[in-house]
Amino acid sequence: MKMNKFYSLSTTGLLCVAGGLALATSAAEADVQQIGAVTIMTAPAQTGQSEGAGIDFANAIPMPLPKADASLFLQGSNAAPVSFGVPGHSEGSTGDGKETPVTVPKSNFIPEGEVGVAPQEFGTTNHPYTTSQVNAYKNRTSKFYPYRATGKLYFNEGGSTFVCSASLIKPGVIVTAAHCVADFGKKTFYSNWTFIPAHNGTLAPYGIWDGISPVIMTSYYDGTDSCASPGVVCQNDVAVIKLAAKPIRRTTYYAGDKTGWYAYGWNGYSYAPFLRKTAAQISQLGYPQAIDGGDLMERTDSLGYVDGSFSNNTIIGSLQTGGSSGGPWLVNLGMEPSLAGTDFGSDTGHNTVVGVTSWGYISDLLKEQGASPFTDGNIVTLVNAVCEPAPQPGC
Repeated sequence: MKMNKFYSLSTTGLLCVAGGLALATSAAEADVQQIGAVTIMTAPAQTGQSEGAGIDFANAIPMPLPKADASLFLQGSNAAPVSFGVPGHSEGSTGDGKETPVTVPKSNFIPEGEVGVAPQEFGTTNHPYTTSQVNAYKNRTSKFYPYRATGKLYFNEGGSTFVCSASLIKPGVIVTAAHCVADFGKKTFYSNWTFIPAHNGTLAPYGIWDGISPVIMTSYYDGTDSCASPGVVCQNDVAVIKLAAKPIRRTTYYAGDKTGWYAYGWNGYSYAPFLRKTAAQISQLGYPQAIDGGDLMERTDSLGYVDGSFSNNTIIGSLQTGGSSGGPWLVNLGMEPSLAGTDFGSDTGHNTVVGVTSWGYISDLLKEQGASPFTDGNIVTLVNAVCEPAPQPGC
């Protein structure tokens, strides 16, 4: 199904396709507050049982990656390695793995100009990467930890449903890109966030979850963020969203109680100086619409390096496209092996999110993407905004 109405997102210089859909809950009906360095939106009271009401799953439009002009690549820095300060880390968990499956409609969206494209496994940047389906056995791999903590994130904006990617970093808290939550510098939030962990074809193996409290840095909300490319390559394109709980007998549970959740790290956790760059091996997960129709989780592996001229963003080689925005960038992805006669080294926490997909280039020949750095000034501040004072449900 092809839409035929277009509008411009002026802050990114992109075109998005827009259809028609009535919003279930408008951002105007919600309470928006600035608390210190963050801006938080609290939706009207929800029970966690709306199951995506008001979301047009079949015709959801992949949120386009904010795109940087290729000239930025030519201005890349050759500076010494970037130091973020003392690295930090918050632990994750595997969850109990019990499924509560529901089905969702298959996507009808057909991306313009994608048919017949045969890209190389590196672009004109010569930045090597591998992008492949996560599923390796009977279409089931994405249902196992650590993959099942990643999912698709639907939301409404401008009369349409859009889709990004996101991941759990607490039992009831997901992390995604700020541009999947609000329009940079416009002081407006989107609405009706709906998270499907381990989305796999038409199956939502762990159910559908309502987002009730998105939080972003105020500098992104009001447009004062430090950006190498305004609204595109920024320091704080990061957001967290608190999920509503669901009732079970006489108590409640959260998505992460079933799927598990990732650790998250900040200030260059698991990065090290390498060839005059600050670098880490990155595994990127997400649901790019141009690959497998956005129905399956994809994985990209690439060496990522920090560039000070790109607002300290990490840059990787990647084939992922619109719809992958907000997907996690992890270090040490996988289950920890048993070692004999050696050790892991430093900053060795497995399945640790250190960024989320933020932007790509206007030219699809470069095949690189970037992520704002996780620091104690953004990811720690954002999580604290929904989890403090402790203990808070879902944290």
